[in-house]
Amino acid sequence: MSRQGEVAQRARKMGAIDAIVALLLVSNVVAGAVAAAGPKVIVVGAGMSGISAAKTLSDAGIKDILILEATDRIGGRMRKVNFAGINVEMGANWVEGVNGPAMNPIWKMANKLHLRNFFSDYTNLSSNTYNENGGLYQRSEVDEVTEEADKVNSFGEKLSASLPPSGREDVSILTSQRLKNHVPSTALEMVVDYYTYDYEFAEPPRVTSLQNTVPLPTFANFGEDVYFVADQRGYESLVYDLAGQFLRTAKNGSIVDPRLLLGKVVRHIRRFESGVVVVTEDGSVYKADYVIVSVSIGVLQTKLIKFEPDLPQWKILAIYQFDMAVYTKIFLKFPYKFWPEGNGTEFFLYANERRGYYPVWQQFEKQYPGANVLLVTVTDEESRRIEQQPDSQTKAEAMEVLRNMFGKHIPEATDILVPRWWSDRFFKGTFSNWPLGVNRYEYDQIRAPIGKVYFTGEHTSEHYNGYVHGAYLAGIDSANMMIECIKQKICKYEIKPKDS
Repeated sequence: MSRQGEVAQRARKMGAIDAIVALLLVSNVVAGAVAAAGPKVIVVGAGMSGISAAKTLSDAGIKDILILEATDRIGGRMRKVNFAGINVEMGANWVEGVNGPAMNPIWKMANKLHLRNFFSDYTNLSSNTYNENGGLYQRSEVDEVTEEADKVNSFGEKLSASLPPSGREDVSILTSQRLKNHVPSTALEMVVDYYTYDYEFAEPPRVTSLQNTVPLPTFANFGEDVYFVADQRGYESLVYDLAGQFLRTAKNGSIVDPRLLLGKVVRHIRRFESGVVVVTEDGSVYKADYVIVSVSIGVLQTKLIKFEPDLPQWKILAIYQFDMAVYTKIFLKFPYKFWPEGNGTEFFLYANERRGYYPVWQQFEKQYPGANVLLVTVTDEESRRIEQQPDSQTKAEAMEVLRNMFGKHIPEATDILVPRWWSDRFFKGTFSNWPLGVNRYEYDQIRAPIGKVYFTGEHTSEHYNGYVHGAYLAGIDSANMMIECIKQKICKYEIKPKDS
């Protein structure tokens, strides 16, 4: 029996994926096969970043692309789902950063498709903040707390601007609050604090970087307005439209291009000097010259994808230094409305001694008229707790909160939708939140290619991590790095010293 025949026989006795990798390792033709394949690129993940990167490559003339997507759809964390007879967004929902000095590329794309959207007006929250014991706070009382929080935030902006760019003297938002002798402690102070920070970053001020978030580049560059997407085609239609610009589609708009493969869970990425070999969970083997990995930072922090050889230590440390936050939007359906309607009532807050306990609510009088649906947002530890309990328990908790706000005689919710992004092995959360002390140095490390393996995703966006526009721009950025390597042979990626 030949050497390869012996290996193949042993392979049948091993686990399917490890067996294939073992076979490749002993094959003396792998490197040559990869090299002979020409300029072929594999993109792992078909979310906004992956599709953006693939389109950028295609526009540059690199057409030999294969996109491997683990789920049965494209769009990643932009996902619509039918609930109570309407399509709602489980993940990304807003175009954030509009009407500013620069045009947000996602706003431009949304306008091109005429996506149905609504300006989110939070200015009347002072009149819509509920006490945990029932009833509304006086507007003047909420205004007083909000004004104090605004003063502390302004102090934080000045402090942030004074810190050296290295990030070595960065502090948390909570630390900057303490420097002003302001530590939110009452139920009202905590819910205002939660709305200001957690509702945006999905993590509390004690772990959120002051230097990277105050002021926030998204709002400073693109504008402070945000628009809620409520289109039955789904926010994900932006990704489908982008994909349709370079992938073949059928008359009904579905993608039929063989360069997109769904249900392909990448488990191994093996790199050589001449190329890469990618192995999926079903045992399929794909060879290419390059690969762009566009999975979330949360997935990179798990063992879902094994890199061989191992990624260098500095790369692993950078990956684990970043946070994958969890932002959970819970939808509840009712037989009829019992909440206030009209101008200035869309958003309302619930103040509780337990910080972050079902705090931010939204009614959809304009977005989904007649649907009788409410949305409540939770984050971080509450998100993880809720993901691990039955939906019936979550519904009971939410109903108790609503009865505290609106009385005991309100109707019972007839349905509930609880996303579980943290529990999903293909996402492990909703978006990244840059930790304390991180600056361009760690950003360069997180997006730096390792040989023929490139990385992209919202977590690799220097200024816009956590946002849809960050994902889109990161895909373009990583693809352009690869294009420069392929076409100009400029493949060395420089990581400047942290203090430069």
